[in-house]
Amino acid sequence: MRNSYLIICFIISLLLHAPMLRAQAFIDLETGAVITGYNNVRIPGNAGTLFSLKNDLNAQTNAFFRLRAGYTFRQRHTFFLLYAPLNVKSEGMADRVIDFQGISFPANRMIDATYKFNSYRLTYRYDIIQRSKFELGLGFTAKIRDAEIALRSQELTASKTNVGFVPIIHFRLNWKMNEKFAWLLEGDALAAPQGRAEDVLLAAAYQYSDHLMLRLGYRILEGGADNRTVYNFSLFHYASLGIAYTF
Repeated sequence: MRNSYLIICFIISLLLHAPMLRAQAFIDLETGAVITGYNNVRIPGNAGTLFSLKNDLNAQTNAFFRLRAGYTFRQRHTFFLLYAPLNVKSEGMADRVIDFQGISFPANRMIDATYKFNSYRLTYRYDIIQRSKFELGLGFTAKIRDAEIALRSQELTASKTNVGFVPIIHFRLNWKMNEKFAWLLEGDALAAPQGRAEDVLLAAAYQYSDHLMLRLGYRILEGGADNRTVYNFSLFHYASLGIAYTF
């Protein structure tokens, strides 16, 4: 993960020089529960068995966290780094043979599955509109994914890992109902012939103080790819609680 380390060092360097840029640094923590909507897998993408990590196996509801740090300078320009790990376990007995990564898992045998999709992102956003009641920003996210799908039975083990770079469009819409309450719509999304990715939050935000903001909302994470190596499309629902502190 050399690229992710370089990004982290870059953000830390920017934060250390934030006063020189008249910047406003912030840190944001999000946590809650994540539930699998669907998670369909076929590996290899042109030869494996199509199966569901939710329906053929039973996916667990997991706790999650996401950590974001960055700064805003000259009021309209924002950079931030996001670390968003995701690790979901599934288990059960499929009623058919599953051919996965060249290994055949027999029917009616207990299988433990792990779905990992860790995300490291560097985002730049420019606020196009800044009004007393309404803010709209657009930008670009450079995303590094660290993914793995693994199946294990008593006798067999197989996994598929993938590390790659994905460019995504970033957006943020903030509608202030008054000085304390606001509706926030924020996320990253992009669709291409190779696949798609959406990570979007809709939340109610409460400005507790000049430095502290709380929010409660719903996040959707959806997307996937279809190629010779991997077929995987998944949907996750997040019940989200967030806290942001501005320095």
